[in-house]
Amino acid sequence: MTLFAAAGLGLVIGVILGGLGGGGAILTVPALVYLLGQSPQNATTSSLIIVGATAVVGAAGHGRAGNVRWRTGLTFGVTGIAAAVAGSLANRHVAPRVLLLGFAALMVVTAAGMLVQGRRGSRGDPPDAAGSPLGGGPGGSVGLARVVPGTRTRATVKLVAAGLAVGFLTGFLGVGGGFVIVPALVLVLGLPMSEAVGTSLVIIAINSLASLVARTGYDHVDWATTVPFALAAMAASLAGRKAADRVPETVATRAFAVLILLVAAYTAVHTLTGP
Repeated sequence: MTLFAAAGLGLVIGVILGGLGGGGAILTVPALVYLLGQSPQNATTSSLIIVGATAVVGAAGHGRAGNVRWRTGLTFGVTGIAAAVAGSLANRHVAPRVLLLGFAALMVVTAAGMLVQGRRGSRGDPPDAAGSPLGGGPGGSVGLARVVPGTRTRATVKLVAAGLAVGFLTGFLGVGGGFVIVPALVLVLGLPMSEAVGTSLVIIAINSLASLVARTGYDHVDWATTVPFALAAMAASLAGRKAADRVPETVATRAFAVLILLVAAYTAVHTLTGP
């Protein structure tokens, strides 16, 4: 029964991660804790395996479609490695109740960001390269080398800060951080959404690997649950990428934001009222 439950949950997470490039991973830990019975610390480790493996498969699919900025992804990912290790070390010293409440708070912030993004999308696309303060080339993509003086420095600082934040969150909570990465790539570098999603998966894979290395020998992994979950998520991530081309982005984002809010509410109530 656990095998089928893990595989089913993996399919759901994989579709979301492959389609949105972020956000799907944030549901992995609550699913492992409340539906599959893992402890919060062990769930964050299992989540890193699931999310990291799924991100690799998703990035490969987006890469074949030409939707990955490899240099940007590698630079962003490497920036967050030290923070990912620090987050993994901090995870060992936090009480399970505090960890779950932190998760609930993060889910609320994530959902709010998604709803704001969806509201902006409903009013039209963001300004193109010609109207962007960052400047850029075709398709709204830019490079830091083409940013006007002053703006380039601010953009670099924002990217480094985002890379460190994502790395720490990945190590501490076992999430991919795509809900931070994708907006950073779109708003700071001006990448089109399709390329931001693909590139975010490269970053998620790097941070997940760094966090797992830092946890080696400390946390138990329930392989009987984690492996089928990860395999199903990896397979479904490809379907998620194709589904994203058929579902309006605003609709998908708003629906998922509502789901995250419901899970956040359940997590907070269960944690505060539980034994």
